[in-house]
Amino acid sequence: MFSDDPVKQEVWETLRELNDAWVRGRPEELKAYLHEDMVAITATDRDRLEGREACAEAWSVYAKKARIHHWKELEPRIQIYGGTAVATYYFDISFLYNGQTVAFSGREMLVFVKVGGKWLAVAGQR
Repeated sequence: MFSDDPVKQEVWETLRELNDAWVRGRPEELKAYLHEDMVAITATDRDRLEGREACAEAWSVYAKKARIHHWKELEPRIQIYGGTAVATYYFDISFLYNGQTVAFSGREMLVFVKVGGKWLAVAGQR
């Protein structure tokens, strides 16, 4: 997708691996993609999530309760600022949750920083 820019391609691959971890029911892998100081603002939590553990736990709880039928990232845009990357995209999702099928579209922004040669998510908003 970003074959003309290897740095953007690296960020995109990291984002896809992060999403695959929770979408495919492997939430225990999430911590490998999150910075220890990660913060996230979600549509369902009143307060922001602070720290790798809290963010991974929130994704993990959701992944365990929801049975994902469909997930697709759309129209990604990645902007690079030195060792920081801002990734925005739209998504479509459908899943079974508490016995009900839910389908909707949304948008997400993830900010990544490069630490030790690896891109880690440090902030997110959905």
